[in-house]
Amino acid sequence: MINLEPIICKPTLWFTLRAGAMLVMLSIFSVLFYIDGTTGYRKKNLEYYLHAAFEKAGQDFKARNKDGKLTAETWKEFSTKQTINLPSDNSVLPVDTKIPMPWPEVLTDYERMKLGQPHLLWQEFSGANRMSDKVAKKPFDAGKIREQIIVFYICLSLVTITLFFLIRTMLRSIRADSTALTATSGKVIPYEDMKTLDLRKWDTKGIAIIDFEGSLGKGRAKIDGLAYGGFNKESGEPAERLMNLVRANFSGEIIEYTLVEPDTESSQTEENQDSAGNV
Repeated sequence: MINLEPIICKPTLWFTLRAGAMLVMLSIFSVLFYIDGTTGYRKKNLEYYLHAAFEKAGQDFKARNKDGKLTAETWKEFSTKQTINLPSDNSVLPVDTKIPMPWPEVLTDYERMKLGQPHLLWQEFSGANRMSDKVAKKPFDAGKIREQIIVFYICLSLVTITLFFLIRTMLRSIRADSTALTATSGKVIPYEDMKTLDLRKWDTKGIAIIDFEGSLGKGRAKIDGLAYGGFNKESGEPAERLMNLVRANFSGEIIEYTLVEPDTESSQTEENQDSAGNV
């Protein structure tokens, strides 16, 4: 065995950033789905029905004033008795929604309704009440709202799984010295127990597979050079140095992709035979 200094490969910045970005993305999705499933879609539904009331108020005012004889008192008496046409399923509305809900006060104002621009009244009302100026084309039903909660739990589960693997990886490392390789699982694999070293994915994906059999029993260990150590030349290519140390002490079978070169001597003989046959 070659006595070289131990090499320890810790989680790379490449892996940490990728896992961190995925964790942030899933966390944002979780928050958005939670908001939509608990309050967001319900608020949008209320906006939809309120906006519909503004349109209906404009139509009612126009119909009642078609002969130009509608008075402020008559409109006030009519409009104050009107309510928002809300769905029978209250679960699709915000929990604090008052039912029945009367028309907003601005719709009872005769002078403002006489202008015939309910859309402008809606813009003013929605802005004052922190609502969206543009409402949904149709309301969200209970099934759609329930979907958001289901997807929220799915995203939350993925966040938990991602966080678990991130923390686990950050606490692990790969170590190689002159006598053995310590895998990420903590198993210390002596070089004499290693039977095969599969390097077919090492150059492309930074992954090597070791099959071993001995005092630890029979098993397989993976070296992920991209996740542990890395190949950054400025850092001295820790993963490559670790692999070189393993190979220097390894005496089993190494599996690699090899380029098959043509047999020059055989090819030359065949060419000579072809030439002789053509003479």
